[in-house]
Amino acid sequence: MALEEKYKVLLDNARSSGINDLNYAEQDGVLQIRGTAPSADVKNKLWEIYGNIDPNFATGDVVMDVEVATEVPGSEVRVITDSSNLNIRKGPGTDQPIVGKAAKDEIITLISKANDQWWLVRTKDNEEGYCFAQYLQTV
Repeated sequence: MALEEKYKVLLDNARSSGINDLNYAEQDGVLQIRGTAPSADVKNKLWEIYGNIDPNFATGDVVMDVEVATEVPGSEVRVITDSSNLNIRKGPGTDQPIVGKAAKDEIITLISKANDQWWLVRTKDNEEGYCFAQYLQTV
């Protein structure tokens, strides 16, 4: 219950922004938030609020497992790493867990630009997450 109070603004925003199947519960000292966002902007806003409450996501007391509801027609981007795969992360930050990888020169879908550094993408295998923008180039 203490984490629900700490993250009240985040949970209120999730409820008011139309997150489908919103489910949250505190388990073992971690607030688990799950659901489906109606748009990438809603998902990005949740991460922004989370970052304002817990800068650099340092406490690790929230797991946000929110995906974007529909296939958003987006532009395509190419992975432009030097030689390795590009990590796709759960949230916009290197401290966030890796949920997938995109190969060098792979073409993936850009869902939205969360900010100048992190872009929300989806692979052909439907892996969705954030990538560091400097390794992506529009095609």
